[in-house]
Amino acid sequence: MLDSLGTVDKKNALRAGALAAGTTLMMLLMSSPALALTRDDGDDPGTGLSVIETLGLYVVAPIALFVIIAALVMVGDKSHKKKDTTSSNISTKAEAKA
Repeated sequence: MLDSLGTVDKKNALRAGALAAGTTLMMLLMSSPALALTRDDGDDPGTGLSVIETLGLYVVAPIALFVIIAALVMVGDKSHKKKDTTSSNISTKAEAKA
């Protein structure tokens, strides 16, 4: 019985792989006109970005946004008092004397 289940899993994996490959191929074939060198009617592209502008927009800005959001979360988390009722804030001392 385990062998038949393994065969079914292999068939499903093969089917899923074929579907993913076919979908990827179709997406590549459909996106080829986007790489055309001729301009469309009404197309009016602006000036290109410099290397510094590109790095700033696609590298520095997302990292800065992540740091700002993380800092706001940390400040918001530390602003309220600890209301932890677990054993992490319970101090116990042995009072028994022998």
